[in-house]
Amino acid sequence: MSLSSAQKKAFRSIGHHLQPIVTVSENGLSEGAQQELERALRDHELIKIKLAIPEREERQAMIEELIELSGAELVQSLGKTALLYRHNPKANPKLSNVQRAEEHHGRH
Repeated sequence: MSLSSAQKKAFRSIGHHLQPIVTVSENGLSEGAQQELERALRDHELIKIKLAIPEREERQAMIEELIELSGAELVQSLGKTALLYRHNPKANPKLSNVQRAEEHHGRH
């Protein structure tokens, strides 16, 4: 599934207000970080990740690894943060950042 530019724009708007939920350092993705990434995507669908990696090329490589591991899609990469989305048809409406934003803004 590929996100349309309209979906990406809507998700960037939602993501602007989110705090990073997972932090990845130069040491790579630890077992705990992988589990947290999986839980966060399952619960929230749209998440912000902080990349505590100084080199741009290394950050980009880590983003690609995160996408491959999680099956998520990159919505936006800006500086040391990345916004990832993975649809969950069984997401809890109280936890899903996407569903909460739709309810809040009245979008369908």
